[in-house]
Amino acid sequence: MKPLSIVSLFVLGTLSATASTLQDRSAHLVQHHRISRQLGSLTEPKVKLSKRSGTKKCKAKPKGSGLTASTPAGSNSGLINVVSKCGNIGATKKVTATSGPNGNIDWLNCGINSGGWNPPVLGVKDIVVVELSTAIQQSGSPFKPCEPYLDLFNKYAAQFKVPPILLASFAMQESTCNPSTVGGGGEQGLMQITQDKCGGAPGGNCRDPEFNIRTGAKFFADTLNGNNGDLLLTIGQYNGWQQHMTFGQATAAAHTSCCRCQNNLDYLHQFLNGWCQNVNAYGNNPRLGKYFNLDKCHD
Repeated sequence: MKPLSIVSLFVLGTLSATASTLQDRSAHLVQHHRISRQLGSLTEPKVKLSKRSGTKKCKAKPKGSGLTASTPAGSNSGLINVVSKCGNIGATKKVTATSGPNGNIDWLNCGINSGGWNPPVLGVKDIVVVELSTAIQQSGSPFKPCEPYLDLFNKYAAQFKVPPILLASFAMQESTCNPSTVGGGGEQGLMQITQDKCGGAPGGNCRDPEFNIRTGAKFFADTLNGNNGDLLLTIGQYNGWQQHMTFGQATAAAHTSCCRCQNNLDYLHQFLNGWCQNVNAYGNNPRLGKYFNLDKCHD
């Protein structure tokens, strides 16, 4: 056999080096993808939710923007992103009359016009909200009436492990953050808690802001835990909604002496795509909702 020339030896050496480099890069990519899959499994939320039940109560409704919303777990777009068994979620970055980052009103009210309300299952970490402390400093924020109670909302949100914006949104939706509000069914104060929850109020004053916020926060947190984290059902129950509630049931009180004892059928949209986005759910143009079933009620 003839010995290889210098040129042949150079070519063989180059090919060997190239093959080694490609083998190293392939091994690196395999390792990178393995790590990526491991990280993905660590960040994927695992929330197990159960079946629901609910009770209805009489609620009185008062009459009464723009921050970048925080991105929920599992979403890279600033829009709610959950598995839906109720058709298209219909989420939009811009808050419109019937949609917003947390879905379309028809999705939130799933079944209300047919067999009864069958709310999509989602947890606290799934929704898109703004930070209350930041929102309240924004010029034109609807939460300005809540500013004197910001420390209390933060305090009891931390104690009961819920976002402060949810507690303040209840206060805005229920009383426009007015501690003197008394509802048509006797509901009390900022959070419009029912009189059966007023035991232990300082001096018997159920509208005391700290007692009222603490009691409302505890009720919400206890209900949320009792529903195994089922947030939409829990928000609805705060307004007296119950699973399988129909349009007829929600509006049954419209022609009675307690017209405002109706369930506000725009409630979920106003709450999640209005207040939780630092948008005035009662003063926005266009109005948030499509039912406006409380309009026929006259004070």
